[in-house]
Amino acid sequence: MNLDKWKSQIARGTLEYCVLLMLRQKTCYGYEILQELSKYTMLASTESTVYPLLRRLLKENYLEAFWKDSVEGLPPRKYYSLTSLGEEYVTLMSEEWEKLLQAIISLKGEDQ
Repeated sequence: MNLDKWKSQIARGTLEYCVLLMLRQKTCYGYEILQELSKYTMLASTESTVYPLLRRLLKENYLEAFWKDSVEGLPPRKYYSLTSLGEEYVTLMSEEWEKLLQAIISLKGEDQ
């Protein structure tokens, strides 16, 4: 049984969607995103996964970023937020996610 591999593939396939959903709720800095993801065992990720994803989303104009000074002399933090294109993208992703969930519910025989 290769359940861990399957779970890993699910997490990799949904990480982008989850990050965009978080940023739809509020502006976040990278480490804050990592901390939030770590609350969910299947979504826990490393810096080497999340930061390249953020860079790609910036390059694709789904995100914008800005630097903000931290409190008490800590280094500034880079904050990320959705652009209007990012909002549109996550809305479309949500629609597709709902279709996927409905298909799974139907295949499980739980639709009524």
